[in-house]
Amino acid sequence: MDTCCPVQRRVSPDQPSTPTFKQELHTLTATTTSKVVSTGKTCLPLFVVTFTYIIQNSKLNVHSISELVKFGRIHRTGGSFGGSRGTCIEQILKKNLPTTSGPTRSPSNMNIGFDQQVKSTFKPGHDGRPKVSPKTLIARYRNGETNAISLLHQLAQTLQFHLEMKETVAPASTTGLYFAFCAVIDGVQYKTGIGVTKKEARLNAAELAFQDLQPTLESLKSALPEASSLDVPAPLPVKEEPAISDSHAHRAMLERKPFVNLQIPHAVRDQLTKLMNSHPEFSGCAVTTAAFLLQTSNGYEVVALGTGNFNTKESISSNGRIVHDSHAVVTARRSLMRFLYRHLLMFFSKNANLTQKSIFQQSSSSSFLSLKSGITLHLYVNQLPKGAAQIPSKLRLNPLSMSAWQVNNEISLHLSVEGKVFSVFSSLLDQSNSKVVSMSTTDKITQWQVLGYQGALLSHFIEPIYVHSILIGDSDCSEIRGMEMSVSQRVEGITSKLPMFYCMMRPHISLVPSAASSHAGGNQLTYGINWSEGDSSLEVVDGLEGKTIEDSPFKSGSALASRLCKAAMMHRFRLVAKEAQRTDLLATSTYREAKMMAKPYQEAKNVLRAYLLQKGFGSWQDKVLVSDNFSM
Repeated sequence: MDTCCPVQRRVSPDQPSTPTFKQELHTLTATTTSKVVSTGKTCLPLFVVTFTYIIQNSKLNVHSISELVKFGRIHRTGGSFGGSRGTCIEQILKKNLPTTSGPTRSPSNMNIGFDQQVKSTFKPGHDGRPKVSPKTLIARYRNGETNAISLLHQLAQTLQFHLEMKETVAPASTTGLYFAFCAVIDGVQYKTGIGVTKKEARLNAAELAFQDLQPTLESLKSALPEASSLDVPAPLPVKEEPAISDSHAHRAMLERKPFVNLQIPHAVRDQLTKLMNSHPEFSGCAVTTAAFLLQTSNGYEVVALGTGNFNTKESISSNGRIVHDSHAVVTARRSLMRFLYRHLLMFFSKNANLTQKSIFQQSSSSSFLSLKSGITLHLYVNQLPKGAAQIPSKLRLNPLSMSAWQVNNEISLHLSVEGKVFSVFSSLLDQSNSKVVSMSTTDKITQWQVLGYQGALLSHFIEPIYVHSILIGDSDCSEIRGMEMSVSQRVEGITSKLPMFYCMMRPHISLVPSAASSHAGGNQLTYGINWSEGDSSLEVVDGLEGKTIEDSPFKSGSALASRLCKAAMMHRFRLVAKEAQRTDLLATSTYREAKMMAKPYQEAKNVLRAYLLQKGFGSWQDKVLVSDNFSM
């Protein structure tokens, strides 16, 4: 949604009202219109830009603003100023209300004052226009009364989200000269639409975005009022947590998220409770929890879950049967990979019913499979990930200044050694040369938002799969700026350098209520659990040992190798290759060979690591003590 951002002006409360303001206003509008048009901001309705200019370049008092509101209402309801952006001018006026002497008023009091002024100015009647609900807007779209672009802009007004139709690059597989656009909603980038004209490309992009938004909008229909006497959009329904103390006021404000966001921690809590009720003896393992959820027309479903906070101690592995990183997000992601393998087997099966139930479909733009239309992936974590995401709030991102790294290296790549995290520039790492190290969880999320969460082996079959939103349920976290900088800003601008199908997917990051307990069981501190949709039971792994514990509800064999280990993944890979009749993949002799055959993925990985190094964030470290040259 195109928005105006006028410069805030402070007006003296003693400034006298202009007696001839109505007359002068018409003259001022006429003389400023040509100046406004010359700025090139023709994407906004003329009256919005004109009044923005007036506000920024005129001295207005309360009376004058009230007259300006009335004038804007008159000209908005007819003539060339007709349109659906009336709220924009009202919001501009609200931001520019003058301050008053005396006790300072809170933002809520300011809102009340403005609301009263609006109510007294905009009397219900032929001047007032009822707010249209999403249900009505969608019905008009389906009846052909409006197009997808208009629908998104109207929804953006009603539901108060930020919409941008952004020009991008057409997929490399596209033959011919095409324009490409994508919808960006609250920072989340949706699928790319192409067309022989920019108008066609925008329209296709809007239609693709609406397809993804439709499940969420369906769930909101019954929760929103059908109409209002004011022309001011109502906020999304919010379930607010009660404030505990003044020190948590900022946290409470940040947690005022749309209802759809709160569905995710609720779904995680329900699934975690179900698993813990079946095995209460392992309830202490859920201190650090991560989960992946699929959003479909039926809502949100947890499909993979993991807990844990450690990576292995000194342990050389040559057979792929040790899990070296058992941090919650890594565990959840490997559980997600198991879920993806399961649905690939369903897709390639000879059973039509199973194929229909698979989340995959044949991509229309490549020989690979892709997620079915309307399915999106989301990540929940109950603790801010270790690494650069935990940078101090005062730090400013300046990757080209090497002196900045000497003082503040928090934004650099980080390594995890037995649960402790160090910058790659830290001299303390010299003491850890004999230990197995892993990149920090934050760095891995950064990588997956570029390469996809499917990994090298699965990329033989499917297009990259990205997370659309990351929700952080950390009760000790008051801001997510470090997470946003680490995951998005460090790799800003890399998309044009990546091979086909790969991109930097900027996720929508937000704070939500916690879905897991923060109290650990003393004897379970190093334990972590894993589960994915379809599993009959959970598995418990000792993070320091990298193996399943004896008392785990699920054990794959006497060797206690975890179902998340590389050898287990290689076994599933070969099963899928057989079902897909990929003889080239079945001919591979080692795990490493199968990974290296995924050439676009490996190219994207090399580009990413070179890009991070070039920007001054440090070198990506491989596990030198871990070998991938094992065979089944």
